[in-house]
Amino acid sequence: MKRVRTALAVLAMFFLIVAALLTSFQIAIYGDKEYGFYKDLYEKYHVTGELNMELDDVMEVTDYMMDYLIGREDKLSIETDVDGRRQDFFNEQDRLHMADVRNLFLGGLRLRTALVILAALVIGVLIIWKTDLRMLLTGAYSWALAVFLAVILCLGIAFFVDFTACFRIFHEIFFTNDLWMFDPAEDYMIRMLPEGFFSDMVIRIGLIFLGFLLAVWLFFRVWKAASGRTLRRKAVN
Repeated sequence: MKRVRTALAVLAMFFLIVAALLTSFQIAIYGDKEYGFYKDLYEKYHVTGELNMELDDVMEVTDYMMDYLIGREDKLSIETDVDGRRQDFFNEQDRLHMADVRNLFLGGLRLRTALVILAALVIGVLIIWKTDLRMLLTGAYSWALAVFLAVILCLGIAFFVDFTACFRIFHEIFFTNDLWMFDPAEDYMIRMLPEGFFSDMVIRIGLIFLGFLLAVWLFFRVWKAASGRTLRRKAVN
């Protein structure tokens, strides 16, 4: 029975870690309502020059695109001044690819909710079994975190060694077509979102995720220490 409880606790913690990762994606992408991080990257990678656009117009397109990605807009289409003329910023390939991206992103948010619910149910079962959650979850989190970080470390090394190759493999795994392969000479969206943009976004997501992991680790350590002090006081009395 002890092994079953430990396995369930590790599983619950693993679910919460994955949920934290998915939440980190959402915060990194949507945490700044003014999209200041995007603006900084556009300036860093000279996007306005590549597009022959004003920065305010690029930010307007960004705002619309992000509304579409999270489901607040139905169609990816916005007219703006780009490349010296008034036209739709997005083409048909953009719309088809971003429809897949939106489904993937919204699916990730639904998965996050499901994982949190499953973790809560597992913890609820452990409570019904009158388990000492303080000790069990603290150890389970460490085990789940070790496994998860080992996977992330391997992926991080791979991206550091060859970001372009990993970026390609990612798309080949999660997309069933080659619509993600854009030609910068023909497509404005890929000029607005160069490879460096995505590499910087990965770093941003990683830092937020590490913050989550550290916060949870500190919570368990404080909880364990506080519970230990309570038990010692009871023993003395």
